[in-house]
Amino acid sequence: MKIPEHIAIIMDGNGRWAKEKGLPRNAGHQAGVETVRRITAECVRMGVKYLTLYTFSTENWNRPADEVSALMGLVLSSLEDEIFMKHNVRFRVIGDMKRLPDDVQQKLQETMDHTAQNTTMTMVVALSYSSRWEIAEAVRQIVAEAPQEITEETVAQHLQTYFMPDPDLLIRTGGELRISNYLLWQIAYSELYFCDTYWPDFNEADLHRAIESFESRQRRFGKTGEQVEEGVKK
Repeated sequence: MKIPEHIAIIMDGNGRWAKEKGLPRNAGHQAGVETVRRITAECVRMGVKYLTLYTFSTENWNRPADEVSALMGLVLSSLEDEIFMKHNVRFRVIGDMKRLPDDVQQKLQETMDHTAQNTTMTMVVALSYSSRWEIAEAVRQIVAEAPQEITEETVAQHLQTYFMPDPDLLIRTGGELRISNYLLWQIAYSELYFCDTYWPDFNEADLHRAIESFESRQRRFGKTGEQVEEGVKK
């Protein structure tokens, strides 16, 4: 199986999963954390190098205060998980961290520092993140530096994701067919995979199906199929 170097996931469906089971929304988010642990372990086993998870968008700040508070609590508790050290996973965060509660900011930084030397895989959590915010921030930084020339590379170097390659595969669970302001610059040539499975029910077999779909596609990057095949032969 051809394994993507970088998989990005929009983890959707926690609330609907809980509602269908007659549970509070927070129960869905808690179940979603368990899925993160399983999928992280499987990505490590399969040789994925970067796993980026859309955890909390800037738009999510508009949710009810009790749900936001519970989500922040889940972030704190999930960072206590030894999955990072057990699987040699480096932890990184992208997003507007200044909007997060102080204790969450502190714990995020501690986890990043603690796992900085891990090398098997990098897990990137998008918290208080939106792609339009990210691009606007990059533009502000570039303008402040006043470079003589602005290229695609200039923009990419000022994005929050400067330290990793663009996603090869973007997965969205929960049955929605949209990108929701996630990594808009970075997924220009990513393969997209949508499934109806709610995130809490997403398992290793679902991940394998997504990767098998990725494997079956020919990534042309603007070239013809003949050009791609010729490049492979060389």
